[in-house]
Amino acid sequence: MAAYSRAALALFFLGAGTAHFVVPGPYLAIMPRWIPAPAALVAVSGAAEILGGLGVCLPATRAPAAWGLIALLSAVFPANVRALSTGMTLGGYAVPLWMLWARLPLQLVFIGWVYQACLATNPASREAKSS
Repeated sequence: MAAYSRAALALFFLGAGTAHFVVPGPYLAIMPRWIPAPAALVAVSGAAEILGGLGVCLPATRAPAAWGLIALLSAVFPANVRALSTGMTLGGYAVPLWMLWARLPLQLVFIGWVYQACLATNPASREAKSS
């Protein structure tokens, strides 16, 4: 089950990271004004999502990739707050306000997903190892 969750997680972050390069406009629009070099940071965050997505696939890189994704999800929270305060457009359509509100707690869901799929230990496997 965890393998399927990690695969879905990897696909999610690979897709999200790629979108930073293919359609950077929405990401640039929600960057807080106080952040320097927004285009560079959109590219860096996209690359980090891609690397994190790849990293969770391999046991040797899974934990560092997971911690990196958790840090990234925490770091982009101000952009989600800005999206809520200024609005966000995707594909020429305004994202509904309720969806922008939902993005805020959704960050916690994603953090939990990364943790559960990549970092949480399985109690059954712990018992088998100690026997």
